[in-house]
Parts: sequence; C-alpha cells; structure tokens
Amino acid sequence: MAKFGLGRGLDDLEKEIGTVPDISVLTGTERIAVKQIPLSQIGANPDQPRKTFTDSELAELAASIRENGVLQPIILRPVVARPYMYEIVAGERRFRASKLAGKTEIPALIKQLSDENTMEIALIENVQRENLNPMEEACAYKNLMHKCGYTLADIVRLIGKSESYIRNSMRLMELPDAVQTMVKNGDLSASHARAIAVTENPTKLAQEIVNKKLTVADTDKLVKSAKRSKKSRSYTTHTIDANKLSAIESDIKSVLNVPTKIIEKRGGAGRIILEYSSRIELEELVKKITK
Repeated sequence: MAKFGLGRGLDDLEKEIGTVPDISVLTGTERIAVKQIPLSQIGANPDQPRKTFTDSELAELAASIRENGVLQPIILRPVVARPYMYEIVAGERRFRASKLAGKTEIPALIKQLSDENTMEIALIENVQRENLNPMEEACAYKNLMHKCGYTLADIVRLIGKSESYIRNSMRLMELPDAVQTMVKNGDLSASHARAIAVTENPTKLAQEIVNKKLTVADTDKLVKSAKRSKKSRSYTTHTIDANKLSAIESDIKSVLNVPTKIIEKRGGAGRIILEYSSRIELEELVKKITK
C-alpha cells in the first residue's frame, strides 16, 4: 500500500502553488493544474478528520474571502458515482466559507489520490494547523490504522509526534460516548479525559470533574482512589489466585523438568523463571522449548 503519497508534502505544495490560480504545478513527475472549480461540483470528504466548524470562524473567513478572494487553493480529487465531480482532500473550511461569502467558484488543485492518501493529507493539514479538537484527532489516527492499515510507526513518521503522544491520543476513543461528547464540546479537557480513561466509571468521574471544576492534579488524586477498569493496562488486581498460580508452575515443571517460578506484574504482565543446574540441562531445556 502506498503511503505518504503527496511526495514532498503539503507545505512544499503550498510554496509551489503560492496565491496564483489557474497555473500548472509540477509535483515530482506529475504536472497538475490549479483551476477555478464551481462549488456545485464539489462535495465534502466523509472521512474528513475535522467535523466541527464554528459559525464565528466561518463568518470571519467568509468576510476575508469577500474582500480578498481565496488566497490558497484547496485540494480536490476526482470521484465517480457521486452527486458531485470532485471530493475535498484539504480545504473544507475555505470551501464552506466561500459558499457563505456568496462565491460560485474556488481555486483548486486537482490530484488523483487513493482513499489512504486522501485521509493522510487531510490529517496532515488539520494537525499542522491545530484545527482538530482532541476527539477528532484521536479518531483520525484510529481511521488511519483501522481503515488504511497504517502502523503506529507509520503515523509517528507521518505526523512527526512521539509514539506516546499518539497512544495517549487514541486512548480517548476508549471512553464512553458521553465523555467523548464532553471533550468534543470543550467541557472536559483531553488531559482530564486521559486521566479517567483507566477507571471503571469514567462518566461519573467526568461529571464530578466538571461540576467541581477540578484541576488535572485533583483529577489524578481522584483516579488513584477510583476503581480501575479491567481493560486498563494499569489494572492491578491479580487475575490468577495463588493456588492456580502454583498449579501452573507445577504443570510447566512437569513438562520441562526444571524448577519454575511465575512472577506477576501490574496489568497482567509477568515473567516465567526457569532454573537449570548445568550446561547439559540448559541444552535439554532449549530443545524442549524450541520443539
């Protein structure tokens, strides 16, 4: 699967395009044109990461477009079997504001792109401009992984953020819908939401945080005393009791014929310790394990 399909990236394309419509742009080996496209021929991308556009920001941009026009072309791709000819890859806010400003056309860069590359470019544009709310960003990462087959390492390279940042962002998708809505609306910060994601009842805690206007530090204290979710990596209850643990050790010892010890860690992880008394015993143990 081809990833990172725009080649030199969105910023480089913008530098090439500048503010001049109706020009021809060379990107890599492909020459693509920036043209004036009727708004009636354009449709929104259903996988656009950004879902929220406030009336105030659209009104402000529409006023600028009435006075100065659209200074930066949007990016479109041709589509078939749709009620429109082109689908927005990047620039939906400019598209909406142009409609609001009473425009009938918009300068656009038209490029053949796969679904994967379309999602990729849309995400880059929004993340670079910090246009996404935390839930939209988390959903975009999830879609790249589940719909496009991207790995976590792919997203790290694509976005330029750390692996821990991406993981923490995607944790928000595990929250109940009610809590996700609170994050989308700005009632609950992403930091608060990530803190309560490990608990058994995040909805109750979220409401308490909002009602009492708790800080993140206060929330951390609240989480420490709350019951943890069994899905949480930091869930601390032993899922194997002492008798069953001893039985498992005995089973392993009977098969491998060496002293065995199981040590559980937090979150269900742990170690199995196998002891041997000689090099010959080690070689025999390795044969049994690899067999």
